[in-house]
Amino acid sequence: MSEPESMTAMVVERLDGPSAARVTRVPQPAGAHERARGRRLVVDVHAAGLSFIDVLQSYGSYQYGAPTPYVSGSEVAGVVSASDPGTGFTVGDRVGGIVFWGGLAERALAAPEYTVRLPDSMTFADGAAVYLNYSTAWYAYHRSGLRPGQSVLVHGAAGGVGTAALDLAATFGVRAIAVVSSDQKEGVARLCGARDVVRSDGPWLDEVRRLTGGHGVDAVFDPVGGDRFTDSLRSLRIGGTLVVIGFAGGSIPVVTVNRLLLRNLTVTGISMDTMDSEHPGTLLMVRDAVQELLDQGLIHPYVGACFPLERSVDALRLIEDGAALGKVIVEIPR
Repeated sequence: MSEPESMTAMVVERLDGPSAARVTRVPQPAGAHERARGRRLVVDVHAAGLSFIDVLQSYGSYQYGAPTPYVSGSEVAGVVSASDPGTGFTVGDRVGGIVFWGGLAERALAAPEYTVRLPDSMTFADGAAVYLNYSTAWYAYHRSGLRPGQSVLVHGAAGGVGTAALDLAATFGVRAIAVVSSDQKEGVARLCGARDVVRSDGPWLDEVRRLTGGHGVDAVFDPVGGDRFTDSLRSLRIGGTLVVIGFAGGSIPVVTVNRLLLRNLTVTGISMDTMDSEHPGTLLMVRDAVQELLDQGLIHPYVGACFPLERSVDALRLIEDGAALGKVIVEIPR
């Protein structure tokens, strides 16, 4: 029997962090993505998007992690090279989407519910910066119930999800206040749509209260967690909502519920996968919303760094060190 055709990929061999990844040859992907319900959808990858998911997985800390050895890379953009009936995609389609792992390779399996068509005018580097960040940001707006004329405070505003949330603020008609930690990140936040910017190393809570006439913001989007969580609750106006997106800051905060009671506050998490298991159609709703935004030209990804495949470890370390701006992209040689 002949050996299976192989491809170049970045493989994590041990759960020791980004340093355990190396470029090697692996078999071409077989079968279907485990989230594709048996429908084979294959993408020739031109660019892969990295996120904190990839760093967590390299340590075995992500809740949906893959056993080693596995191909790293949580998001892709490229061209469909194989597609079963029922996927909604055809060979030749330009697409982008979340794959969770397997993206840092010449070819990857995709799942239709996590995949969108890219406009012809969008580069593959930008396309690999769309789905994870914008699906998360859109769902945060959806869950928060924000209405035009209201305000949102965005933590981690110069990161991937943060820049997407700022980009969508005008679409939702809300005023975005960004929380950042440096002049460089402030510049990124303003470029991406922040109306106002406060500094996390200063009296940001006082600044938010001043900017909102003492009332506080209507919602907080928090992908950071950590020590600032309590002040995030304090920054909300009466009846406001805090959306928990992640814990890039490392520690998982604890809610003192009397704060919720006395000020009629809401704290909600966003996990589209688990929501879909109880409320089928959630994933399709979010995917279709992102597709509509793309079709209307309302998505403008911010790509802060672009690496060649052989420097994927450097790309992962940039994210791990908290130095990434916007989305970190790895270009896959064709």
